[in-house]
Formats: sequence, structure tokens, C-alpha cells
Amino acid sequence: MTTSIAPAESTDSPYALSHLDALESESVHIFREVAGEFERPVLLFSGGKDSIVMLHLALKAFAPAPVPFTLLHVDTGHNFPEVLDFRDRTVAEHSLRLHVAKVQDYIDDGRLRERPDGTRNPLQTLPLTDAIRELRFDAVFGGGRRDEEKARAKERVFSLRDEFSQWDPRRQRPELWQLYNGRHAPGEHVRVFPLSNWTELDVWQYIAREGIALPEIYFAHEREVFRRGGMWLTAGEWGGPKADEPVETRTVRYRTVGDMSCTGAVDSDATTLDAVITEIAASRLTERGATRADDKLSEAAMEDRKREGYF
Repeated sequence: MTTSIAPAESTDSPYALSHLDALESESVHIFREVAGEFERPVLLFSGGKDSIVMLHLALKAFAPAPVPFTLLHVDTGHNFPEVLDFRDRTVAEHSLRLHVAKVQDYIDDGRLRERPDGTRNPLQTLPLTDAIRELRFDAVFGGGRRDEEKARAKERVFSLRDEFSQWDPRRQRPELWQLYNGRHAPGEHVRVFPLSNWTELDVWQYIAREGIALPEIYFAHEREVFRRGGMWLTAGEWGGPKADEPVETRTVRYRTVGDMSCTGAVDSDATTLDAVITEIAASRLTERGATRADDKLSEAAMEDRKREGYF
């Protein structure tokens, strides 16, 4: 008796999706699923590369119709001006509506206090959760990816948050065969991560393929920086540099952007998309591991913040 073995499926099939096409298709499906299942979704949009890719995917998902939800940004007051300018231009270009929750407003009225280290990134949680509650958003799109950090690696695409916006890893739901469960009680909401299965390299390759514009801060440029905690930080009103931290002019770029007080630049001469992709392909450090001081406060810094309501 002979046994015949079916030939393996050819990867050269003209109908097979490329790696980037498969990721794009999954993300588009997630956007459409949320639009059909929830009443008041919102997309977090900071002007950073991941939120820019998310918006690009959302525009594709619903074209030629407009995007059926608004945008939200939590402004720490210490964001990079180049990124904020890009954010505003993008919103105007696509005739979108943007809600901005400002950490400074919370400091001014006493609901929040400045931290001794000057960083405001951890202070974003309260303005974020208040905006979600007051504007009654029931689904919130974020650009978190599983390759960034171990707490994000174990979070589902649809992540249930309780009435206090807190995350309990034990309440996560199975997501077999890309079936997403968005059920939630009144007061609860769901955080949604369309880029969960993307890597930093995937994001940059997709940006190159689609011709997506980015703030110039992501490419090599000369900048005055100072060394703190093993990272090159930009001087600013937040409290840097100190007397023993000399300022240098270096050629750097940013792999990720956030609050200036905790986002480090990396030495780089990558001025083009191809050069950035080559640089990332050779890197052995994640973008957050290499450039985010707020993730180095403790081994569980990100998970602790996520449990409190942070993204």
C-alpha cells in the first residue's frame, strides 16, 4: 500500500498575500469589526509613527467614506513641537475631529502634581481615563504592539477595561480564528490594538511601501542633547539638563516619540527610509527598551501603569 502526500502549497501563488498584505488585512478587519460592534469608538492619535500607520489603515478600511470615529490625544505639555505640528496638519488634511486632553490643565487645577523627575508620561493616565468616561467612548484604538514590551506582549487585541479603566490580565478573552469578543458592561470599555501582531520592522517596511509621511524627527538630524540614564535627551522646560549634564550637538534620530523628558534619541546617520529599515533590522534592542526611561523605573513599570488605566 502506498501513501500519497499532497504537495505543499506554493508560496509563489499569485493569490497568496505577502507578509505586509496579511498584516494590513488583519488590521483593516479589526477596524471594521469595531465600527460594526461599538457605538462610540475613538482612535488615539499623537502624530507618532504607530498612530500615523493606524490612521492610514483606518482611512483604507472605510474609503471612500470618511473615518467613522474621532481622534484623541493626551498632550503632556512636553511633547516634541515637530510631532504636534505634524499631528495638526494631518487632522486638517483629512478633515478629522481631534479631542485633546491636556495634562497641564490637571496640574493647574490641582488634580495632578508635577513629579520630582519632571517627566509627565505617567501623568497621562488620569486625563485619558477622564476623557474616555466624559465623552462616553466604548472602544479606544491604540498603537501598542506585542514586540515593544513584555506587558504588551501578553495583552489581547480586544482588551477589556473595567469601569475604572483598569486592566486585569485574568479577564482576558480567547481570540481564536480572529473572532473578537467586544461585550462589556455599562461603564466598561475595550482597548483595541490593530497593530498587535506587527513589529517595528513591519511598521517601517509598510511606511516605505505605502509612501506614508512622517515627522522629520524620525530621521537623522543634528540636535542639542545631553546624556542621562544612558540615553540622549532633548533639553526643555521639564527640567533638563542639570549642571553636571553637558549639552552636545549630535546627529541623532528618534525610534519612538513621547514626552521629551523620558524619550531618548539614538545616534544615527539614517536619513532615508531604506537606511532606517537597515538600521532597525540590525538592532537587537526594542525601541522602548532602547529609548524610553519610563519603562525602566521597574521590571513591571508598563504592566503597573496598564493596570491603572494607561495604554
